[in-house]
Amino acid sequence: MEAQDLALIEKHGEEDAELKALWEQHVVFEKMVNKLEAKSFLSPPETQELKELKKKKLAGKTQLQGLLDKYRTEA
Repeated sequence: MEAQDLALIEKHGEEDAELKALWEQHVVFEKMVNKLEAKSFLSPPETQELKELKKKKLAGKTQLQGLLDKYRTEA
């Protein structure tokens, strides 16, 4: 995330529950992905879990960017 995006999340996160929830979810997925990627070997179920986490993270980030775009145009 860029500094501008983080500033928007910080500014509008308190009044926009969806924005706050999406950001918190993004952070959780990021930590889970990093934990799996740090392993030297992934079992097939772990590989599948990593793929699913990345898909969920990307979908959430797309929604997050949509909300941030709305706040950018308001400014």
